[in-house]
Formats: sequence, C-alpha cells, structure tokens
Amino acid sequence: MTGFSTARQYMVDGQVRPSDVTDDRILDAMLTVPREIFVPASKQALAYLDLDLDVAEGGATRRCLITPALLARMLQAAEIKATDRVLVVGCATGYAAAVVARFAADVCATESDPALAARATTAFAELGIQNITVKTAAATDGDAAGAPFDVIILNGATEIVPTGLFGQLKEGGRLVGVFGLLPPPRATLVTHSHGDFGHRELFDASAPVLPGFERVPAFVF
Repeated sequence: MTGFSTARQYMVDGQVRPSDVTDDRILDAMLTVPREIFVPASKQALAYLDLDLDVAEGGATRRCLITPALLARMLQAAEIKATDRVLVVGCATGYAAAVVARFAADVCATESDPALAARATTAFAELGIQNITVKTAAATDGDAAGAPFDVIILNGATEIVPTGLFGQLKEGGRLVGVFGLLPPPRATLVTHSHGDFGHRELFDASAPVLPGFERVPAFVF
C-alpha cells in the first residue's frame, strides 16, 4: 500500500466503520476515492484526518470537506439507490460528489465558488468519473433546471430551513444535512411524501455552515 492508500484504509476502519456505517457501497467508495486529490497540495497530509478540512485558498470564505464519518452517516441515512439522481449542494472541491457517484446513477454537484467548481471538474476528469455534472450556483439555489432529484445532500450545515431545496425533491425523495436551527445542531433527514415534508432528527452533528444558509440576525430588545 502507498501512504495515502494506507491512510484511506485507516480512515474507513478507524472513523467510518466505528460510526455504525455498514453500507458496503459507502465503505467501498470511501476506500476507492482518493480524498487527497480533492485537497490543496499544502494540506494533503491532512486529507484523511477526522476534521472539517478547509479547501479554499486565498480567500476569506471557509469552504470545507466535512468529516468522513459525518458524510458516510448522512449517505447511509439517505438510502441512495443505484437508479437515483442525486444533488450535492455546496460540493467544494467535489469529494462528497465523487463518493456518491460510485453508487448513484447520476450526480449534480453545485458550488458557489467558481474556482472550487473548476477544481472539482478537474478532479472528476482526472479520476475518469463521467456521471457528475458540476454547476456554479449558490447553495440556496440548488439546481432548479435539473430538478426533481431523488436525493439531496447538503455538504455542510444550514441555520435556516432550506425550503427552496425541498421543492426540488421528487415524490419519495430525501434530503439530508446538518440542521442548526436550534442548538444543538443535528443531522436531519427530510422526506417528501404526498406533497408534504417530514423531518426526522438523526444524531447530533456539527459542520461548517454553507454560504447563504446562515441564520439571519434578529433584533433583540
């Protein structure tokens, strides 16, 4: 094994499996997709650590790959099928989308930062991944033109109810992300059924808030 492939194995065995992730498709994808390709060269030594890894360079905005265990647990909760079309919101450099693409039919990845979207496109081409479309768009916009989707994954947290994304779910569709509307933040599954949207809190979690999903400051007397 190379250094990175050994680190990838340790990531899965030491972070993902102990987090009650048992879906072999997710485990295999995380063992296969080289996370270091989605990380700036200066931070590749950190690629497999249990942390939210900032991949933005030269700017004030923090854009992260969320922790591997959190990503894996959210994907497992989404119950993605081989025929599903998946939207990954706020993809940053594209790692989450690359993992999903291993077991979903089609993936659309949106990113508000054009430079990061371009890096994601380059990484997918380098890996020969052909079932991902990258679009530069605000996280709150999703991809209305490509909707509806079977699954929507938030690659980060939201402090507001993402109602605009709910409308991009198919009947029977699922959205999963970290909801920080009230403390503590929790990974939450939203389901679309019979024209209504149900919410189920999954587990306590934390992740960087996606741009545009920040809480609006309220005036306090």
